[in-house]
Amino acid sequence: MITLIAGADLYAPEPRGTTDLLVAGGRVAALGAGAAVQGDAVETVDGRGKLLLPGLVDALTHPCGGGGEGGFANRTAEIPAADFIRAGVTAPVGALGTDSIGRSLEVLYGSVMALRGHGLRAFMLSGAYRVPAPTLTGDIARDLVLIDPVVGIGEVAVAEHRGTQPTAQELRRLAAETRLGGTLKGCGGTVLVHVGEGAERLALLREAIAGSDLPAGVLYPTHVNRSHALLAEAAAWTREGGFVDITVSTTPELIAAGDITALDALAALREGDADLSRISFSSDAGGSLPLYRDGELVGLQAAAPSALNDLLAETLQKAPDQLPAVIAGLTANPAAALRLPGVGRLLAGGPADLLLADAQSGRVTDVMAKGRWLMRDGELVNG
Repeated sequence: MITLIAGADLYAPEPRGTTDLLVAGGRVAALGAGAAVQGDAVETVDGRGKLLLPGLVDALTHPCGGGGEGGFANRTAEIPAADFIRAGVTAPVGALGTDSIGRSLEVLYGSVMALRGHGLRAFMLSGAYRVPAPTLTGDIARDLVLIDPVVGIGEVAVAEHRGTQPTAQELRRLAAETRLGGTLKGCGGTVLVHVGEGAERLALLREAIAGSDLPAGVLYPTHVNRSHALLAEAAAWTREGGFVDITVSTTPELIAAGDITALDALAALREGDADLSRISFSSDAGGSLPLYRDGELVGLQAAAPSALNDLLAETLQKAPDQLPAVIAGLTANPAAALRLPGVGRLLAGGPADLLLADAQSGRVTDVMAKGRWLMRDGELVNG
């Protein structure tokens, strides 16, 4: 089947205006005005009144569930593929977090492969909060090279009371092993770094890179919207060649405790002269959103992939001038940070992973991955 999407407002993620896009053989065959074709094998989709975007790349998710702080009763549930599809996420990247004891990389692998079985272009990170990092094969580089969905290590915790307090040398060695694996694999090779509320913020990352041959981009800090002080360091990290990730999921309680909303964090990074092409947004879906007081857990709820679609909708309503930066941060930028070639962009000859969203509300209506519709007009497509 050949699919023609006609007359949509295309972001590739760069704004391309009203145009047409042709899909054939699971790839983008052509894009631009006049890409029209005719015939019985052509499905024509009316894109008028719709935004046409690359499928979202969610750089940090917990598809096999997360949490566990406060006991087994606080474990969060596995995320079904439908939740990612409805949010427009075609490339979720799964990770373990705090708990790599009650949950294993083998379980995560099974969840990621299940997402692939439902048509998504899913990936995973080996490792977890802890250093030394748990692996599937006993070797970090071997995990990347030999296990197809593995594209990096993470989320490794720094500045975090739940982490194992790695030294700069331990983090450097972890980064070097991960980069080697990505080099041999031909993609991936990034360490996703969970940055907690500790006062050291990004200091350990800088110390790990200083005096080495490693580029800043091998360490990819997430949750950088915990405080304005951390955002200031994050802006500097982008100017030094690194990528940073804003966590979109939050709660009123966490905001009251100091978290900064995604749009406000983007504004702060822009004011800090950050390189906007090195800023991404992730949902932390399946992860727990714990609230601590004096080091004690007092509350917890789970994040969801829908936070990313909520951000798109909020941007259209409150800050439409920021739409190009937000779309890039949901698509091409996380793909670049994780070194996932072809993902997060709509290019002639590239993968046909895309979504249509209502141009007024921003709500995702249609999702395609690998050239196959997974959702049409808000309804999941079976098979």
